[in-house]
Amino acid sequence: PRPPGEATAKEEEEEEEEEEGVRITPQLLKATTGEFALESILLLRLRGRGIAHLGCLGDCTNLEWLDLSGNAIAQLGPLAALRSLAVLNLSRNRVSSLEPLASCRSLQSLNLAGNLVSSLRALRCLAGLRRLESLRLRDPLARLDNPLCAVAAYREALADMLPGLKAIDGERVAGRGSELYQLCRDLDSSLGHGAGGGAGGGAGADLPRAAQPWVEAGFWEPRPPRRSSIMEEAYRQFREVLQECRELGRRADDTIAQAERALSTRHDPNSFVF
Repeated sequence: PRPPGEATAKEEEEEEEEEEGVRITPQLLKATTGEFALESILLLRLRGRGIAHLGCLGDCTNLEWLDLSGNAIAQLGPLAALRSLAVLNLSRNRVSSLEPLASCRSLQSLNLAGNLVSSLRALRCLAGLRRLESLRLRDPLARLDNPLCAVAAYREALADMLPGLKAIDGERVAGRGSELYQLCRDLDSSLGHGAGGGAGGGAGADLPRAAQPWVEAGFWEPRPPRRSSIMEEAYRQFREVLQECRELGRRADDTIAQAERALSTRHDPNSFVF
């Protein structure tokens, strides 16, 4: 075991590193989003800003989409207040502890590639997130991973620990497109049982079981569309821009009409300038 003094020195070193980096402030958030109230921010991209401390980010209580990739973040405390957060990108940071994310009940997609997660124990806090469907610890295209990715069969262990996941590291493990993955797991399991019981098995010892469906009843039924505040905000902004374009077009038509009337009142053809 490490001496208590050594652990304290390490924590102090991490705190000093955080203080040296950028801290999220209300001024930074307002300048980035153009919103005057932090509660109005729904989407936030702070990629590659040198951020080390999340500061007042927890005041963005209605935030649904957050990109903090490419920073120097180690502590996630303020994220515990983001109960509406659905998509979170923390790739390329210094995260090793995920405890604050246990409070993000709406979280559906989490990207942790390129961090310091070293064990499955660090991910157990995500077990209560019933909506979590996608978790990424490794990104081979970007050459990002975590120490945990060096453990053999970590994906299978992760799928067992978080059965609600539909995608791990970008690969489907449940739902549409995952049937082949599940079939291979079932075959491996069946072959394993057959090898163990083949020696003492007699005629009819292992009767074939009835085929079971791969998905639950009603899985293929169309689901009602889910209203998203992100989409509503995007539509609202689009309608505002469209209205501005129409107003500019109307003003341009009025200006052209006025110019045509002014030109039509001139009787001297030599007064026209082309």
